[in-house]
Amino acid sequence: MTEHEHVRVAVIGSGFGGLGAAVRLRREGVTDFVVLERAGSVGGTWRDNSYPGCACDVPSHLYSFSFAPNPDWPRSFSGQEHIRAYLEHVTDVFGLRPHLRLNSEVKVMTWDGERLRWVIETSSGTLSADIVVSATGPLSDPKVPDIPGIDTFPGKVFHSARWDHDYDLRGKRVAMIGTGASAAQIVPAIQPDVAKLTLFQRTPPWVMPRVDRAISGAERLLHRTLPVTAQLRRALLWGIRELQVQAFTKRPRELRLVEQVARRNLFRAIKDPELRARLTPDYRIGCKRILLSSTYYPALAQPNVDVVASGLGEIRGSTLVADDGSEAEVDAIVFGTGFHVTDMPIADRVVGVGGRTLAEAWAPGMKSLRGATAAGFPNWMTIIGPNTGLGNSSMILMIESQLNYMADYVRQLDVLGDRAALDARPAAVDAWNHRVQERMKRTVWSTGGCTSWYLDQNGVNTTVWPGTTTEFRGATRRVDLAEYDLLRAPAPAQPVPSGPSVRGTKKKAEAGA
Repeated sequence: MTEHEHVRVAVIGSGFGGLGAAVRLRREGVTDFVVLERAGSVGGTWRDNSYPGCACDVPSHLYSFSFAPNPDWPRSFSGQEHIRAYLEHVTDVFGLRPHLRLNSEVKVMTWDGERLRWVIETSSGTLSADIVVSATGPLSDPKVPDIPGIDTFPGKVFHSARWDHDYDLRGKRVAMIGTGASAAQIVPAIQPDVAKLTLFQRTPPWVMPRVDRAISGAERLLHRTLPVTAQLRRALLWGIRELQVQAFTKRPRELRLVEQVARRNLFRAIKDPELRARLTPDYRIGCKRILLSSTYYPALAQPNVDVVASGLGEIRGSTLVADDGSEAEVDAIVFGTGFHVTDMPIADRVVGVGGRTLAEAWAPGMKSLRGATAAGFPNWMTIIGPNTGLGNSSMILMIESQLNYMADYVRQLDVLGDRAALDARPAAVDAWNHRVQERMKRTVWSTGGCTSWYLDQNGVNTTVWPGTTTEFRGATRRVDLAEYDLLRAPAPAQPVPSGPSVRGTKKKAEAGA
């Protein structure tokens, strides 16, 4: 990267959001852009999360770009290695390699109000851009709780998103902290190999059976030969989930039937009444993320597994002490404790108008206009921003909707001219956020009786979209300029003519006449 290179668009991150933005920019005819990636390869969360058993809980044909269908998914729910390979394939097919700036972590990006551009300092140099598209994603920075005594632990400690593949868990006493989606996949994968597995569970999750199977060669051949069949498959998967949204957002009581299926799943696998009681949630299904697994409960029922119905409170050497006082001796600790979702670290590195950081602007709670732009941060937008998450469908659908908005944003700026920028009006941001939060009040995430990672420090759901993907696509189809303030850079000063003054030249010409 050359010093002070200037580009039209800088994309931050190379996961689904960043690569999707890059593809869309090229399809819009924009080639003057870079993709800044802090790691040495593309893939985002599907590069970082490589723990045993890692897989997607959204069907493969729905968890892929509509403009880049993959007829050769090997399973109905694909594993991490297949999704990462798909993203590498997208990078190659759409010619994105020349735009990549790998090992270029963004240190700070600062708005230059004089020249209406962003100055971006990275670990590999400095550049500037007219527009920044932040696609770092909410599941990129692991959250590890500050447990008293963790520095005294003599064994191995790592987060699920930073798995240490050089450490052999076979024959070890392992503690799994957390019961989220990662833990539900890790526990069955490592349980047969470890000597003892202790699961520290603050809140039991609802777990539905995961109907996964290999996709036959005949099916894949059909999808390659007749692409419309893959499109129909995707449409069916989408339609089913779109019909389910009403239960999550408007009529949570309708989830009782789903809850009964989850209870039967628990009763079939767990015969011990005491263990079953520890694993039975006391909140409405859907309030927290519903997990899909047909192996999680059977693994917990094995004799080398102990479920502690309490969080980890303290560490004394190799002894882990739960909040309820129970103890466990372990050799390794695996944290499956999620990510910085409502307090994304990238926000500290975005410095907008007046030197105010995005973290400061979002201190009372994250909010943006249509999940994309924030007041005081001109020509900056985020992919998978506030209230764009989903509770039951594919995030790729939301990403593609935001790419529509990004594309129109760039078009609008092209029409307005080079020395122009758009800054979301505070009133527009507040109005959008008010509508979202009003709709949130009747959703299962607000009425279900749980505390989830969807909520911020104030108990406000700033994460999930309270509607259908169709509604969101309609809301992000075009940029409404009435929701933005137009900023203009001062015109460059005209050079002063050298030599005789204009007046003197005119007099000489008249005299000559």
